[in-house]
Amino acid sequence: MFSRLLPRTVARGAFQAQNQTPQILRASPVTSHLQGRISQRRGYATPSEEKDLVIVGGGVAGYVAAIKAGQEGLKVACVEKRGSLGGTCLNVGCIPSKSLLNNSHLYHQIMHDTKNRGIDVGDVKLNLEQMMKAKETSVSGLTKGIEFLFKKNNVEYIKGTGSFADEHTIQVNLVDGGETSVRGKNIFIATGSESTPFPGLEIDEKKVITSTGAIALKEVPKKMIVIGGGIIGLEMGSVWSRLGSEVTVVEFLGQIGGPGMDAEISKNIQKTLGKQGMKFMLNTKVTNGDASGEGVKLDVEAAKGGKAQTLDADVVLVSIGRRPYTNGLGLENIGLETDNRGRLVIDSEYRTKIPHIRVIGDCTFGPMLAHKAEEEAVAAVEFLTKNYGHVNYNAIPSVMYTHPEVAWVGQNEAELKEAGVNYKVGTFPFSANSRAKTNLDTDGIVKFIADAETDRILGIHIVGPNAGEMIAEGTLALEYGASTEDVGRTSHAHPTLAEAFKEAAMATYGKAIHY
Repeated sequence: MFSRLLPRTVARGAFQAQNQTPQILRASPVTSHLQGRISQRRGYATPSEEKDLVIVGGGVAGYVAAIKAGQEGLKVACVEKRGSLGGTCLNVGCIPSKSLLNNSHLYHQIMHDTKNRGIDVGDVKLNLEQMMKAKETSVSGLTKGIEFLFKKNNVEYIKGTGSFADEHTIQVNLVDGGETSVRGKNIFIATGSESTPFPGLEIDEKKVITSTGAIALKEVPKKMIVIGGGIIGLEMGSVWSRLGSEVTVVEFLGQIGGPGMDAEISKNIQKTLGKQGMKFMLNTKVTNGDASGEGVKLDVEAAKGGKAQTLDADVVLVSIGRRPYTNGLGLENIGLETDNRGRLVIDSEYRTKIPHIRVIGDCTFGPMLAHKAEEEAVAAVEFLTKNYGHVNYNAIPSVMYTHPEVAWVGQNEAELKEAGVNYKVGTFPFSANSRAKTNLDTDGIVKFIADAETDRILGIHIVGPNAGEMIAEGTLALEYGASTEDVGRTSHAHPTLAEAFKEAAMATYGKAIHY
């Protein structure tokens, strides 16, 4: 049906031949017993009654699955050890960090970017304590909102640490003391992930910190070293850089942003962050650390071997990725094991080798992103209740909330070259975009990558203002197999930043108008 929307014959034929959108999958007979009676079973189960679904973990994957299952009429219980719903993302991750990113950007802009805008600012002072309170207010409001949605959809919320007693029973050590248990016909594991530690450096969340400590520092460190130049390290590093810290990023690879970020985009954002004061040491490895003194000392050398040097800092942020969290889950009691990276193994319907136990979110395969976890939560419940589900893992966007933001979806040039794909590229700079010019915010570009023969979009990469919002259009285009000409021939309001998106698409199949 989608092929009729494509403007050119060649694109239509190619879409039919190349469509890689995941097909709707058929669920197994194991779940079919739920059909026909779901809508008849609303309300809380009694303590002795077996739930239709028990979810271990109340992060994004867990709470979304709980709400969705409640909407479908299942009797649901969600076990969460933190005592606060929303998981890492809402409590100590993406939400509080975005509060700090936004407010530190405002502070930095007032300090450095108002004179040319015709605004004379007097004495400006940083009130870090109040900035942290604003962060906590944002978090508190959202966690209470999820609790409200649990009540609205008849989800029983159990505050405690859950572990398997057997294949259908979760034993819970309650947060406020005592124990209880809950049985489920079906069980979802959604226990999330944790920061990967750095060998030889003990995390104290004061001098040697993870992202959790990075959102809760009591004062601005004079010097900060970030081990790892991925998204989390760059976001939190930029917060403290804006607030006055001297930040140095030490990265083992030859580019920042991680392997998913397109190399051209990575170079662009590194240059911009450098102008903002951040320093970078690429192709560099940390060989040793010492936090026994007042500060922290790190021994570093070239990744391929070379002269060593010692760096010192008041605070070191360890940001070398995350790993699945399944500690204390009692997997040994039911015969489930993880792979060599700590992930629980599942099939295409999120089932483990025990068919009524499914796994979603960070503790299994795929990118550790909240929106990926949310999509899996909905799909897993749909497999359970309706015999189908859908997640297109080729259309999961990534966003880095520095300023400017970086966002991408689909494949980058390095991945396509490795796969031997013949592709074409179109770009458009924000310096040629009217809205960016009026906003005095012109750093960055929009980049399209498309199949050279069919024009089908393969990847979209953006560094620039509001890139995280703009990538939604790119994700939709990728999901439905659009060509760059589809985007280029779609009207975009003027003057908007989104016009740069359209012009980059036009530059891919033809020529941009304004550049």
